[in-house]
Amino acid sequence: MPPVCTPPATAQLRTILYFGLARPAGTITEQEWQAFVRQEVTPRFPEGLTVWEVDGQWRGTDGRIVEERSKVLLLVHPDTPTARQAILTLIGHYKEAFEQESVLWETVPVCVMF
Repeated sequence: MPPVCTPPATAQLRTILYFGLARPAGTITEQEWQAFVRQEVTPRFPEGLTVWEVDGQWRGTDGRIVEERSKVLLLVHPDTPTARQAILTLIGHYKEAFEQESVLWETVPVCVMF
């Protein structure tokens, strides 16, 4: 359910995606990450984005805890089928290009003012 926003704020979604930087053949380089953002993210979300690097951990399908550097991508966007499909496409392209098991996706409704 969208939030009730007081004008001039409008209802949007805040999506945060967590992209691991480790892969079977080594680490995803900063140049590879920047190319992914330039070629995949920016064309789908030209209104803007925020990225930061973090240390994280997760449990792989084999049950092991894996610690790795990750990139966190924050997007604020309308709640539309087009935006949801763009996010699914980003995740799919990242997993395929960089041999990833998963990309964590969280979305919450927010009120924003531009």
